[in-house]
Amino acid sequence: MRDVLRISVPLTIWLASFSAVYGLQGLVCSPRWGAAGLGLAAGRVALVAAAVAAVALQAVLLLGLRGPRLAPASGFVRGVSLALAVVALVATAWTLLPVATTSLCL
Repeated sequence: MRDVLRISVPLTIWLASFSAVYGLQGLVCSPRWGAAGLGLAAGRVALVAAAVAAVALQAVLLLGLRGPRLAPASGFVRGVSLALAVVALVATAWTLLPVATTSLCL
């Protein structure tokens, strides 16, 4: 069971962080964000902070999977989990990059 978690957690975290950050972008662009007394500058800060936190979480997970505490006994599972952790880290950085580089609300 632990091997299944080692393999599935990196991409699951990517999916959750992608959904959370773009959901936050929808909230920032909604009238409720302005009604709460927050401007687009605060929204940009919140979005960039969420994106950086998601990338940092993926990096910590990758480092954790490389360490002896979370490393699986099987060499195959270790290789697959590390490969998926790298893919998830790159996917997180790539899919959340537009949050930091493009205009918020069109």
